Amino acid sequence: MMVRLSTLVGAAAALALSTTLVLAGPGEAGHSHKSFATGEPGDPKKPIARTIEVAMKETEDAKMLFEPNKVEIRRGDQVRFVLRNHGSVDHEFMLDTVERNAKHKIAMEKNPDMEHDDPNGKRLASKGSNEIVWRFTKPGTFEFACLIPGHYESGMHGTIVVK
Repeated sequence: MMVRLSTLVGAAAALALSTTLVLAGPGEAGHSHKSFATGEPGDPKKPIARTIEVAMKETEDAKMLFEPNKVEIRRGDQVRFVLRNHGSVDHEFMLDTVERNAKHKIAMEKNPDMEHDDPNGKRLASKGSNEIVWRFTKPGTFEFACLIPGHYESGMHGTIVVK
C-alpha cells in the first residue's frame, strides 16, 4: 500500500490542530471566547441597567489609567460600557478574570499587534470610542485591563465587583 507524503503531512497537521483545540481552555485556542467567567455578551435591544463611561488616558508622569478604575455592579444587570480613548496611543479594554487577563497579556507580549474579535474586549485608536454591552450573570471580582505591552505595568487595569 502506497501513501502519499502530502496525505501524511496533512493528516499530521490536522491531528496537531485538533489536539491543540481540545487541550486549550475556552478562549485559549486562537483568540475567541465561547464561555466567560464574567457573564455573557449583552443584548442592546434589552433594558440597560446602567451606562458606565470609561476613559482611557496617559498622564504627564507616564502612567496609563482607566477612569473609573473600580466599578460595583449587581448580579444580573446588563451594563453598557462607553469606552473613550483620550490618550495619544492605542489602548484596549479587556473584561475577564485576573487569571485569564494574565494569560492574554503573555500572548499580547508575543504578538502586540494581535487582532481582537471578542465581545468582552475592544481596542481603540487614539481619540477613538466604542461600546460593550455586558450582562453580569456571575458574582465575583473581575478585572478590566489594557494588555498592550507595557500598559498594564503602567497602571492600566481596574476592578469590577459583582454582588
